[in-house]
Amino acid sequence: MNNNDIFKKLRVALQLRDDQIVEILNLVDFRISKGEIGNFFRNADHPKYMECGDQVLRNFLNGLVIHLRGTKENPKNPMDVLKQNKAAIEPKIFEKPKVKAENTKTNLKKKPGSSPKNKKPAPKLSVVEKIKFKNGKK
Repeated sequence: MNNNDIFKKLRVALQLRDDQIVEILNLVDFRISKGEIGNFFRNADHPKYMECGDQVLRNFLNGLVIHLRGTKENPKNPMDVLKQNKAAIEPKIFEKPKVKAENTKTNLKKKPGSSPKNKKPAPKLSVVEKIKFKNGKK
């Protein structure tokens, strides 16, 4: 098991996004971009795959301790932090796009001069024609 596997498993277990990982690494003054973090999580045979070094993993773990527990001056409860992360993720997953009901029958504007009395029913067009198949049988 290499550092990439450990990093992936921690990311999944703690339900962290790339931007949260960047923030955690910034807590210990370690600057890294989201693109570089994405390279750690790729498959080993991918052309942009990067090995996660010991320094990156060490700084992530130290930042994770600060993120979850807080500092001596400002301690936190780790379970509260995890619940906040979970609450921030869940609405995004289960939200359905809201559709405005602007095109209902009650909201349609009628054109002036058109009324149902003046309309004549359109003649029915037959889409399917009656076809008699002659395949040699009587």
